[in-house]
Amino acid sequence: MFTAKITRKGQITIPAEFRKKLGTDIVEISMEGEEITIKPVKKPAGALKKYATIRDKNIEDIMKMEEEVARDAFSKKDHGS
Repeated sequence: MFTAKITRKGQITIPAEFRKKLGTDIVEISMEGEEITIKPVKKPAGALKKYATIRDKNIEDIMKMEEEVARDAFSKKDHGS
């Protein structure tokens, strides 16, 4: 087991040994109760499809999109989806 500190920006560091075993730098994060699970995404194309059209957007729009995705993910989890 590894203990990590959450930064003010909500970030943690995953130890290099764990990252190497994941085999990817894209992960899926879920939460059930008070337990957080991090799973590797081996085929990121589907997971990142929503970002395929962001080339023509400014950083503020991209950040807004990310916030909406995170809010939707937590909303779906809270409603059992």
